[in-house]
Amino acid sequence: MQSTNLGRVILWMTGTLLSFCVLAISVRGLAGVLNLFEILTVRSFISLLVIFAVMAAQPQVRAGLAARRLGVHFTRSVLHFGAQWLWVLGLTMLPLATVFALEFTMPAWTTLLAAIFLAERLTPSRIGVILLGIVGVLVILRPGLEIVQPAAFYVLLAAFGYATTMILTKQLTATESTLSILFWMSLMQLPMGLLGADSLTFPLKLESHHILAAVGLGVASLSAHFCLANAMRAGDASVVVPIDFLRIPLIALVGWWLYQESIDLFVFLGAGIIVLGVLWNLRAESRRFPAPAAAAPQMANASRRQ
Repeated sequence: MQSTNLGRVILWMTGTLLSFCVLAISVRGLAGVLNLFEILTVRSFISLLVIFAVMAAQPQVRAGLAARRLGVHFTRSVLHFGAQWLWVLGLTMLPLATVFALEFTMPAWTTLLAAIFLAERLTPSRIGVILLGIVGVLVILRPGLEIVQPAAFYVLLAAFGYATTMILTKQLTATESTLSILFWMSLMQLPMGLLGADSLTFPLKLESHHILAAVGLGVASLSAHFCLANAMRAGDASVVVPIDFLRIPLIALVGWWLYQESIDLFVFLGAGIIVLGVLWNLRAESRRFPAPAAAAPQMANASRRQ
């Protein structure tokens, strides 16, 4: 396992947690003005502006943007766009904490899909991730005891979609840089969003007080990935994952403070069960392989907002 610089981990994870919260608040801020496709268009456009700014500041990174596998990039971008659409829809219909808790099922989906499509072996701990993920979802949704909101299934489907894109991301990283993946994804998703826009003049619907939300949407979607990736480089996944779990109480506090959402203890209990499975698998993987393999389950969770 790699050595951990706790100070750097905390610094980068603070950026990660804040980015995720800004992302959710920005979606809520634009949802009453733009439709879902328009929100995702804004996200892609702002993300491209940030990437172009990076390219202008560091011209040497342009060489890494050459796409060697455009077909895989396109497939990944389409699946990711669909998952994003469902996730944004969930944010507009469910309490923020519920959405974030259900997202933690993505490592379980990724483990299952990796076994099917990448022929990765299902160890007892990997099976545990899947089973505890299912139990955690049942605790959060409480079918039979509570009316299950259809939007919850949208978020679960989004998590499945993100897991699918992670399989493609893993394939792309063999030949493509992270910046290349982000660049081609944003570039390809921009026209996808425009196809669902009411008109090409939809930005005119935005007023001055919406600009901050629009910028926050694009910047936070990139900074969340960037900060979490750096946190993983600064320390072991077994240190990063528990801090990442703080997203749920933090976003629950944001939901209570800004939107008067009640704090549901079952959401925390279910999320805890899901994260327990992730931590179990991380511990088992760290014994079997060096740090990069141990970090894989959490990196799957980290990259869903690329």
